Amino acid sequence: MAKCAFIGLGVMGFPMAGHLQAKGHEVTVWNRTHAKAEKWVETHGGKMAASPAGAAEGAEFVFACVGNDDDLRQVTTGPGGAFEGLHAGAVFVDNTTASAGVARELHAAAAEHGADFIDAPVSGGQAGAENGVLTVMCGGDEAAYAKAEPVIGCFARSCRLLGPSGAGQLTKMVNQICIAGLVQGLSEGLAFAQKAGLDGEAVVDVISKGAAGSWQMENRHKTMLADQFDFGFAVDWMRKDLGICLDEARQNGASLPVAALVDQFYAQVQQMGGGRWDTSSLIKRLG
Repeated sequence: MAKCAFIGLGVMGFPMAGHLQAKGHEVTVWNRTHAKAEKWVETHGGKMAASPAGAAEGAEFVFACVGNDDDLRQVTTGPGGAFEGLHAGAVFVDNTTASAGVARELHAAAAEHGADFIDAPVSGGQAGAENGVLTVMCGGDEAAYAKAEPVIGCFARSCRLLGPSGAGQLTKMVNQICIAGLVQGLSEGLAFAQKAGLDGEAVVDVISKGAAGSWQMENRHKTMLADQFDFGFAVDWMRKDLGICLDEARQNGASLPVAALVDQFYAQVQQMGGGRWDTSSLIKRLG
């Protein structure tokens, strides 16, 4: 069992850190909102620290799951950041969905402390975090990944090293690009079925068994047809992720016409007041 730190106790980080503690690891947490850290300790045990640096002090593995590049820099290399507490040989595992650029930047910064850095964004949403069945996409050095993989497995169903630093974030971008097109296609199909006077449930029951089937169709069609979106992965978060994808595409020359269009559609959903609605709320535009 390892001594671990977890920085960032949002809807993902809170249960992820809980799985580490439940599997027998010694976990110290930090969260920007002090009350959230207190609640985590009350729920799971473990300890809380006054700063990211304090949480990382003496830890073999330091996990983070925060909002964006700037948040990540603040809790790592900023004043009182976790890198101040990193010791030689420690592994920093970043579960934030961020840019590949910041992953490479922090990989180099961690090396200055004699530590390792793995970018390890996750997919599976809040339910995946709560049930410990996330998919984790990793970038970094093989030796560091080999040390971290069993610990990451506490909250993962699937975990894989995809390449050097930044590869995990790039793979997460591929994930979000694919999801954007799938959700838009499903939204258009269900809206078409409703306009055509078809029974949406019956239609999905038939077509889901063929080539049109997808995770989104299986898990979201019922709530989409019922006009329910107060759960799941929020539109605001998806727009942040698609922004990262589009920025990277401008740098590497990839063409993302569908992702760019769906990003505009999500902007319209935000204007409708749906920033915290589930990403399947794209269908609201088509009503």
